[in-house]
Amino acid sequence: MIPLTLAEIAALTGGRQYGITDPEARVTGPAVIDSREAEPGSLFAAFAGARVDGHDFARDALAQGATCVLATRPLDDPAVPAVVVEDVTRALGALARDSVARLGTQVVALTGSAGKTSTKDLIAQLLERLGPTVWPPGSLNNEIGLPLTALRAGAETRHLVLEMGARGIGHIRYLAELTPPRIGVVLNVGTAHVGEFGGREAIATAKGELVEALPSAADGGVAVLNADDPLVRAMTARTAARPLLFGEAEEAEIRAVNVRLTEEGRPTFTLHTPTGCGEVTLRLYGEHHVSNALAAAAVAHELGMSAEGIAEALSAAGTLSRWRMEVTERADGVTVVNDAYNANPDSTRAALRALVAMGGAAKAPGGRTWAVLGEMAELGEEALTEHDAIGRLAVRLNVSKLVAVGGREAHWIDMGAKNEGSWGEESVHVSDAEAAVDLLRGQLRPGDVVLVKASRSVGLERVAQALLDERGSADAEGEVAAR
Repeated sequence: MIPLTLAEIAALTGGRQYGITDPEARVTGPAVIDSREAEPGSLFAAFAGARVDGHDFARDALAQGATCVLATRPLDDPAVPAVVVEDVTRALGALARDSVARLGTQVVALTGSAGKTSTKDLIAQLLERLGPTVWPPGSLNNEIGLPLTALRAGAETRHLVLEMGARGIGHIRYLAELTPPRIGVVLNVGTAHVGEFGGREAIATAKGELVEALPSAADGGVAVLNADDPLVRAMTARTAARPLLFGEAEEAEIRAVNVRLTEEGRPTFTLHTPTGCGEVTLRLYGEHHVSNALAAAAVAHELGMSAEGIAEALSAAGTLSRWRMEVTERADGVTVVNDAYNANPDSTRAALRALVAMGGAAKAPGGRTWAVLGEMAELGEEALTEHDAIGRLAVRLNVSKLVAVGGREAHWIDMGAKNEGSWGEESVHVSDAEAAVDLLRGQLRPGDVVLVKASRSVGLERVAQALLDERGSADAEGEVAAR
């Protein structure tokens, strides 16, 4: 964070000072919303939630070294230095806007229905090779998370990589106004949140706000667009920035040729760029990561990395965010794939295909593939159709065992599988995570590969963690399961 005095913070946020004896005292550390993450020089933003009120932890943050509290009311202890504002979220946004404007760093923003976090992690690992880079841990992609990430950038930061999510029209426009990007990436337009938006066309409208916010081509704006997604490709007409297409289509400037999977289920392909070619073998699992890798390659190409350098960096890049296709092999030979952070129809289909590819490479003979699936949230009127389709796809892909976990939506997955031709105990419906663990505990054997995936609200990471805690684990091919 750019060092700011408490007086400057009050002025930028329109706040009032309480308990501040030295207005020239400076915030030099990051902004945090968890008092346990406060550090010397940091700014503690206190949010009043439904169950926990951050104002109650202001003194804890100061004990950790925070310089000041950003609050919505005067604190009970008048000795606690605080800047009181009407809206902490808007105040963080104002600080982020000022910080990014002062820094003048290269801002790269990305959005999409699926793959945002994995692609953000790939972009960050590539750009780190070109200079100091700041990016969000996990999925800090909303009106709170994005400013928190932007405020971690300092004078030495060369690249700021930001993930932008949307729950409705206007959300991405607001985020882009806080941290105006020069390079905007749109990955895809899928069915995630279709219940909130009402259809893919409305989702495309929301995602396209990013390219509308970019500078013109004359001013250096670049729109990195997926040539394989018609709704994304059509966004070339919505931006004044220079389009840079990625994908497997012939017209893509950043293109993957001869895409295939290794025996372990990892994508390998030849990367074509306007400046050369390179061979890529990803450490990530599943063919869906090819598109993510190409998007990252397009950003790195635009910022000056050679084709050979991009191919080398992509082949070395791993997973930085938890619970996203984390592959861990237990000591007894069972492989657990924890992809439980979130789920939508597109990402679940991709995960099922990755599971089948990994099952084909199982080290022990007779190994089976298990899909432990839960609800995909926010699908609205499409929920029944989409959950049913996932169950049917599991059967068509010849997944060995399907365990649907939870209530009505899980029942739909199970019924989809049965209606597609599953029989006996190939597909079962259980009530909760504990029941799923009990079932798996008695049936898993060496060589089995278990995929765990659902929307974050379901909490299926508990299944993956229980399976790993039970027998211990050996990192799959040297990869750390949780970074």
